Order: sequence, then structure tokens, then C-alpha cells
Amino acid sequence: MEPLDLLECSPPLMREPLDAEQAAGVARVFKALGDPVRLRILSIVASRAGGEVCVCDITGAFELSQPTISHHLKVLKEVGLLTSERRASWVYYRLVPETLGELSALLDVPATV
Repeated sequence: MEPLDLLECSPPLMREPLDAEQAAGVARVFKALGDPVRLRILSIVASRAGGEVCVCDITGAFELSQPTISHHLKVLKEVGLLTSERRASWVYYRLVPETLGELSALLDVPATV
């Protein structure tokens, strides 16, 4: 099952408990976001005008090797937070807004709690 599919099935936490499969899918996404480098990568992509970033721009923002950055990008893609498109010799990354929307809905907590 795709990570996004697991999130789409997940009710807001305050309304109904997650089943084991839903919890495992959501945990994978949060685990990916739990790494400071991946969180920074996601914020770089999210804050870029036009909503897309070349891998060369991401790599330049870190004092890490290109293979290390590629590994982090792969993790973010595997959990459904990013998508990519190859153009000539460069790869461009975009957010997957549906996944972020599902995370937001899952964590939607009424102000009275």
C-alpha cells in the first residue's frame, strides 16, 4: 500500500483511534520528518517560489555529500512527501500537497482540548 493511501485512511486522532496499519504508515512519515536534514530539505522545497527546487540547489544548502542528500530525498519520496522529475541532467523536487494535507487533517485538534 502506498504511504499516501495509509494517510488517507487515517481519521483525525481525536475522533477515532488508528488501526495498526494506519499507525505504521503515519509513523513512517513522522520518522522521515524526524531527521533535521530531511525537515530542512522539506522546508527548502516548500518555501521556494514556484514550489519546485533543483537538486543542485538543495545540495548547495548543506555541508553534506551529494549521495547523502540523495539518500534523504529518497526517504522523503518513499513516504510520499516529495515527488521528482528529471529534466536533462538535473532532478527537480516538489511537495506532494495531498500528503501534507492528510498529516494536517490527522493532527487536527479542536481548540478546546
